[in-house]
Amino acid sequence: MARGTLESHSTVGSVRRSLVGFLALGLMIAAAAGLVAAPGSGHSGPKPQRETATFAAGCFWSMEAIFKQLKGVVSVTPGYAGGKLAHPSYEQVETGTTGHAESLNIAYDPKVITYRDLLEVLLTVRDPTTLNKQGNDEGPQYRSIIFYRNDDQRHEAKDMIARINESHMWPRPIVTEIQPYASFYRAEEYHMDYYRLHPNEPYCRYVVAPEVAHFRARFKAKLKN
Repeated sequence: MARGTLESHSTVGSVRRSLVGFLALGLMIAAAAGLVAAPGSGHSGPKPQRETATFAAGCFWSMEAIFKQLKGVVSVTPGYAGGKLAHPSYEQVETGTTGHAESLNIAYDPKVITYRDLLEVLLTVRDPTTLNKQGNDEGPQYRSIIFYRNDDQRHEAKDMIARINESHMWPRPIVTEIQPYASFYRAEEYHMDYYRLHPNEPYCRYVVAPEVAHFRARFKAKLKN
């Protein structure tokens, strides 16, 4: 390459660097003056905060119908947790050999409803004193579990269980397990919103409906409507 060409490229490069530096300095001054939003400054408004609770407590048709009615709950997803088999099917979980339990992922706004509120519903609406059993549903896939995602959730779970045991609300001690969250597998699509879509099925009419009615009477102040 000719020397004149090299000098030309060098001059263009110097001009570009000067221009970039000038623009960057201008943006910094404008941001400081409040004319331009600095990266990460939050001028676009705070994003809504979401946290997740993962519970198991018997049939997830009932639990989904209950938790989705609480103010502050954003979404409720039925699925499987607690076992090691990846992507299990409903039929596999129902054999009781996978280690998984019917579970829920509950996304919620902690500014509206707290993790303790969710624990209270979990431990008072369903019977947490029966091992591997919830009503007429029996097997390890129906056991009661709190899957904690951090130390705060673990401490709150232990404290809430202790408080309810001390209150003697239940005639027997709570046997709900407290386990670290590992994985959650979304259930098949036909399980989603099952009670709302199939209210007249016998199980929904004679098992789910009375549980939902009991829940609504007990937690009336916390319902969405």
